[in-house]
Amino acid sequence: MITTYIYWISTALLSLLYVSSAFLYLSKASLVRNAQAELGFSAGFLVPFMVLIKLLAPVVILSRFNVALSDLAYAGTLYHLVLSGLAHLGVGKPKGAIPAALGLALLAASFATQNVAREMPSPYAPAAYANN
Repeated sequence: MITTYIYWISTALLSLLYVSSAFLYLSKASLVRNAQAELGFSAGFLVPFMVLIKLLAPVVILSRFNVALSDLAYAGTLYHLVLSGLAHLGVGKPKGAIPAALGLALLAASFATQNVAREMPSPYAPAAYANN
């Protein structure tokens, strides 16, 4: 039962992190573009793409209408968070990597406990938590 709570709380917080980040990208577009440029990214192309991804990933993970697509969203989120954290660390701004580190912890908890809370099990989640 506690594992189910861990899943839903971590997944909800991860989704909140992503949706609030997408809202920030939309509401403070110039600030985000400047921050992305400081990290060395082409913000004109990257910002609209990231807004879309930051909104779609939580929807796919929460709805779980397709297990394979949900696992792909988890993988994409993992890559995004790792690369985001490394980008901030790479330019000497470790405080900017804190949300990514928090997101990674929430992502790990959500992914590891998903088979307990969900009917359709993921073949990639840890077997120790799989429903039998």
